[in-house]
Amino acid sequence: MLPSRPATGGTPAAARSKKPTSELARRRQRLGWLYSAPMALVVVVFFVLPLALMFWMSFNHWPLLGASAPNGVENYRALSDPLFVRALWFTVKYAVVTTVVLSLVAFGMALLVQEIRPGVGFFRTIYFLPAAVGLGSASLLFYGLYNTGDSPLNTTLDAIGIGPVDWLGTNNSALLSTIGMITWRFAGFYMLILLTGLHSISPMLYEAARTDGASRWQTMRHVTLPLLRPTLALMLVLSVTGSLLAFEQFFIMTGGRHDTTTLAVDIYREAFLSQDLGRAAAVSVALLLVLILINGAQLRLLRRKDSS
Repeated sequence: MLPSRPATGGTPAAARSKKPTSELARRRQRLGWLYSAPMALVVVVFFVLPLALMFWMSFNHWPLLGASAPNGVENYRALSDPLFVRALWFTVKYAVVTTVVLSLVAFGMALLVQEIRPGVGFFRTIYFLPAAVGLGSASLLFYGLYNTGDSPLNTTLDAIGIGPVDWLGTNNSALLSTIGMITWRFAGFYMLILLTGLHSISPMLYEAARTDGASRWQTMRHVTLPLLRPTLALMLVLSVTGSLLAFEQFFIMTGGRHDTTTLAVDIYREAFLSQDLGRAAAVSVALLLVLILINGAQLRLLRRKDSS
């Protein structure tokens, strides 16, 4: 009987065959790090370092002009200031109302132009055109429309006998007028996002629902909305984040008057009017935490619904 070959006889050859593969993998890994290094440098310089500086400034007395000095958590006492509390409450209220109005209007517009029919491209373009206007330019445009003295809107209302309206003169009117401008500016943009999600749904699912006798509302509830959930999540995160960071529209249209001061406007006032960058950094940290909490809760809620 011939002796059997030792089990370890093929080990050197296997090791030699694996060595070039592992070396190639390491080379590809180094090449990947080399390609990602420029973007990583951009992220560090323009995001990580400013974020670290903001946290450091929040624990220092940091005047706009002059030397800084550590002061512990003194800057965070600004978070108990009634002005900050009112700004926080107004910002959250504005974010909720704006998100609801924008979502409904954008979803309705997306449904109107969802199907291919003659002239639908024209209406898609018209709906999207306001998104090409800068937010600052749109704020100036609507400030001119809302201006009580020579407002084109008031001139039209006066011609039909309704009378002039003080669009920016009270808390509620300033809030609703600003939301109207934001809806005009962003509804077409969110319509495009929702339209992309609607077109990703297979038409066969709608045909199956119609075959089963489902009504339009049942099809919307059980087919369209569940499959549109990832797109809705993206739209909600963008809308809430943009609303919580609202600055240009209120700075230009109301100047923060009539209790329309948002957290971003409050940060501007602390930094450049009160000339206290340390307190402005503390409010910025608070705003960052609010953004993380609200967006995290949104994503967790949508993920929980998706898993159920």
